[in-house]
Amino acid sequence: MREALWGEWTKAWTGCAWAVLTSIAVFMSLVTSFGYAAEGDKRIGTGQSDIAVITDDVVRSWMMTFLFASLFGALLVTREYSSGSVSRSVLLTGRSRLFTAKLLVGTAVGTLSGLLAVLLAAVSSWVTLAGYDRSPEWTSETSLIALGVFACNVLAAPWGVFIGWIIRHQIGAVGTLMALTLLLDPALQRLVPDAAKYLLTIAMSSLYRDVHTDLLSPSVALLVIAGWLSAAGFAAHRLFRSRDIT
Repeated sequence: MREALWGEWTKAWTGCAWAVLTSIAVFMSLVTSFGYAAEGDKRIGTGQSDIAVITDDVVRSWMMTFLFASLFGALLVTREYSSGSVSRSVLLTGRSRLFTAKLLVGTAVGTLSGLLAVLLAAVSSWVTLAGYDRSPEWTSETSLIALGVFACNVLAAPWGVFIGWIIRHQIGAVGTLMALTLLLDPALQRLVPDAAKYLLTIAMSSLYRDVHTDLLSPSVALLVIAGWLSAAGFAAHRLFRSRDIT
């Protein structure tokens, strides 16, 4: 198993996919952070908000990094199908060990992504607000938001790995994750909010303490996320064991 883990860990950093995804995630989060800082400065000036709320908004903006953690997880699986090397990996490693190794490595990379997101969220709260001669006010609520951002990255990575095993096509898996996160789930949240709060990405909103009022409690959201991951993991493992490799 050690060799399988090392092999998958090496594959994870081969090529430029991780660098591209990280760069895009950081860029988008940073731009959003500057936007919250600029808008927050105006709201503070008119007495509509305070620096603690704006600090929370800036830190919360790094939640979008979890999308890229899930995309990395999907690519960790699907690029082997795209290159045709998955048959060789199965032959050398075995299906069960390959499935477990990719899941563990994907989750480990999601953990690193979460740590980077929290670090940059803290730095950005100082940098963006300094542009308006303000300093962030880091409260216990801000710490909970940062913890939620970290948790979403850790949980999103295995979700992406499972989607990769289920769909097996690189563009299909990436398109599915982006459509669910950016289009379908937000749309359902507006149309049927009572039901949509049980969707995976909407449940994640509870972890980073989104200001939306109709969300699950963090403890219930964790149970819902666990249910989605369990269902996806079961389907992914069953399909991987039963379908042809190519």
